[in-house]
Amino acid sequence: MPSNAGTTRLVIVESPAKAKTISGYLGPGYVVEASFGHVRDLPRNAAEIPAAYEDKPWARLGVDVDNGFAALYVVSADRRKQITKLKSLAKEVDEIFLATDEDREGEAIAWHLVETLKPKVPVKRMVFHEITKPAIQAAVANPREIDRDLVDAQEARRILDRLYGYEVSPVLWRKVRSGLSAGRVQSVATRIVVERERQRMAFRTAEYWDILATLAVANPGEGPRTFNATLIALGGDRIATGKDFEPTTGRVRAGAGVVHLDESGARGLAARLDGRPFTVTRVEEKPYRRRPYAPFITSTLQQEAARKLRLSSQQTMRTAQRLYENGYITYMRTDSVNLSETAIAAARRQIAELYGERSVPPEPRRYTGKVKNAQEAHEAIRPAGDNFRTPGEVAKELSAEEFKLYELIWRRTIASQMTDAVGSSVSVRIRALSTAGEEADFGATGKTITDPGFLRAYVESSDDENAEAEDAERRLPTLTKDQPLTADELAPQGHHTQPPARYTEASLVKALEELGIGRPSTYASIMQTIQDRGYVFKRGQAMIPSFLAFAVIGLLERHYPRLIDYDFTASMENELDEIAGGDHAAVDFLTSFYFGSANGTGDQAIAHAGGLKKLVTENLSDIDARSVNSIPLFTEDDGREVVVRVGRYGPYLQRALPGEQPAPAAEGEEGGGQGDRAPIPEGLAPDELTPEKVHELFLGGGGERKLGDDPATGEPILLKSGRFGPYVASGDRKSSLLRSQSPDSLTLDQALQLLSLPRLIGTDPEGNEVLANNGRYGPYVKRGDEFRSLDSEDKMFTVSLDEALALLAAPKTRQRRAAAPPLREMGNDPATEKPLVIKDGRFGPYVTDGETNASLRRAQTPEALTLEEASEMLAEKRAKGPAPKKKAAKKAAPAKKTTAAKKTAAAAKSTTAKKTATAKTTAAKKTPAKKAAPKKATASTETD
Repeated sequence: MPSNAGTTRLVIVESPAKAKTISGYLGPGYVVEASFGHVRDLPRNAAEIPAAYEDKPWARLGVDVDNGFAALYVVSADRRKQITKLKSLAKEVDEIFLATDEDREGEAIAWHLVETLKPKVPVKRMVFHEITKPAIQAAVANPREIDRDLVDAQEARRILDRLYGYEVSPVLWRKVRSGLSAGRVQSVATRIVVERERQRMAFRTAEYWDILATLAVANPGEGPRTFNATLIALGGDRIATGKDFEPTTGRVRAGAGVVHLDESGARGLAARLDGRPFTVTRVEEKPYRRRPYAPFITSTLQQEAARKLRLSSQQTMRTAQRLYENGYITYMRTDSVNLSETAIAAARRQIAELYGERSVPPEPRRYTGKVKNAQEAHEAIRPAGDNFRTPGEVAKELSAEEFKLYELIWRRTIASQMTDAVGSSVSVRIRALSTAGEEADFGATGKTITDPGFLRAYVESSDDENAEAEDAERRLPTLTKDQPLTADELAPQGHHTQPPARYTEASLVKALEELGIGRPSTYASIMQTIQDRGYVFKRGQAMIPSFLAFAVIGLLERHYPRLIDYDFTASMENELDEIAGGDHAAVDFLTSFYFGSANGTGDQAIAHAGGLKKLVTENLSDIDARSVNSIPLFTEDDGREVVVRVGRYGPYLQRALPGEQPAPAAEGEEGGGQGDRAPIPEGLAPDELTPEKVHELFLGGGGERKLGDDPATGEPILLKSGRFGPYVASGDRKSSLLRSQSPDSLTLDQALQLLSLPRLIGTDPEGNEVLANNGRYGPYVKRGDEFRSLDSEDKMFTVSLDEALALLAAPKTRQRRAAAPPLREMGNDPATEKPLVIKDGRFGPYVTDGETNASLRRAQTPEALTLEEASEMLAEKRAKGPAPKKKAAKKAAPAKKTTAAKKTAAAAKSTTAKKTATAKTTAAKKTPAKKAAPKKATASTETD
């Protein structure tokens, strides 16, 4: 181990797991400590703004846009204790090695550590792409300086995302719903999913038929006697297949020149071909060769883990992180398909040992990536070390999930250096003449693999679950031209065209990568963000956009189309890459994007529009909130237009004649007006709102229905559906349906009974009213502040005064319900050793250690949540601390109470500001201008 005698070195990494592994490879004189990830960031809210900067005009952003985009960085509350520890350690050592990850994010963390710790001793940057003893020793022996170009690129990305999120999100708050977020990549990813759903909504299915013939040869020899062939042409014209139909009309494309067979046509042709001779007209044989797949990069690992292991992007990256930190694989955030010479040699040795020398190609394989500007880590994801450990050798050391992912990476790496799969493919054309003289051509294809090569180690999966695997063979008999065949069976087959498949996490990551949007470090977080924000939900593996996403994307498309343009977003990634390469200045790029300076490097369409700031502030009043929150579906036969409205309490259906359109509502409000309404059940996909389904929702109790008139008042009694379920209304009176009642069978008499609640039973001897009513916990009787439960809903309408008084006179008994068993017991928390369980709460499932609770996110399920994820969720919750308790206001005269409240608020604000005054600012590196600092940070969320 290279070390000077008596020299003590502090090595700082991101995580404790990484620190533990690395410390085992370093000798005496090294102290390895974790930073726990990022130590500083832009302030997230007003409470994090240092007191000295509260009144600055740019406080809302946390970025001084008028002075070189200087960022205000603050140490997060959950990192202060660790920073204090690191500062103390830094005073006791002779050198500091920053061993954060080898990418932009890791480079930025290293720079932030220097800026925060302000060490008095030399600081060096050590980098490695795997955590093995040779790699760590080499990194210590060959340190470098912090790469300021990489830091600039990461800082520019962070500021860009802050500007985008904090300027665009408030528009969504005002025009759609409060609390929404927009992001440079998350909004584009959401748009991709919404566009696919629109295609599915516009899709019109078409039916087409063909014939599957089971043909037989007289003397099969070594091959099969029968094989299948499909009708492909009739009278020289091709038979229509799915690709020949317009997706929005279901009609054959104009000029397709195909024969569209329906059921009767296919059955009639099959009858006319029955018993007729079949003859081989053409046989084409070609060699088949398939090269191996390139080693994994971040995106392809996420795609294959989703297909083969059913892991989400987040689960894949968390598992890969553990494998990396414990020395099993190389760095998992990379867009490079390169393998080092030592890795290629290790793979070739292992292939020879396991599969034989014949499986090793004469020359090593080297791959060229297809990702634009691949620039993160410099090697593909592979098993760590100079000698790869087989899955069998590590099985006992890994969890089930870790083992499966390691095996996937090992197999892909080994396969990438194996020989090609070779064989032959055969294409056959067969003709028969029908009794009506029609020439019917059939086709069949076969594939034979003579040497599977790399397919012995790895076969890639497809997003199409019905697709044939690449190692599958289709064997045909040995056929020759003019060979006669007989038809054992002629089976007419019907088919329906299918809408484009929904995106999965795997295919969405692939789409983003192909568009050049996002980078390896962002894919998993983007998949999670669009689900956490309620823009996308999952059904199985499919990603389905919510109607909220339709409203948000509709607004951005109509009023800020450039901000979600694919080419524009990709161009920003390219410019950030140029900053990382030292070819452009970050300040020029940010200036052009935000202010619209045509002299900068930012997108000129944004620059000519005056920049982001002008774009989101001008003409804001022109955005009609009601129009943005309305998604047209179709017009019914009677002329009523059916639309989806995105309201405060969720989406709902509304239909009305054009002249009955409701009056415009206040911004973001649902509005009133005429026309039927019906709620949309949670989890219903937008493309499932067919006319039939809409009709069902309106007539099945979801819409407004008149039950009759109240004989006492003459007012109509209506059955409606609201946020909390079905209810009846008449005038100002409303009442929810009982649990035992159904909207479909509710009668006028039952509605009148409901509207009689609360029912006055009578008065007690002291003159107090005694009432019967239905509440959140069931039926009850009430006198003043006294309540007693009734044992059935019917009793509300039949209980007598004497019975009610007897109930109220009896002692109040509280029956405690037995605690429900947990949904799942997870084991002990790795951080605290406390047992973790998942329980079902009022607001859904949550994980708890008995002291701290954390609700599961929308995309998480009790069955799929891992112990590590649960531990991280609870750690984040503990770091935030308990929610502040509200203090009861003191009783005082109205005027004094108002004054006191103002003073209390001002004092609290001052105290909070003083507590954060230790946060430091960092001036922009491209300008000598001084920083100013923000006023009040808006509680926005930019998350790309």
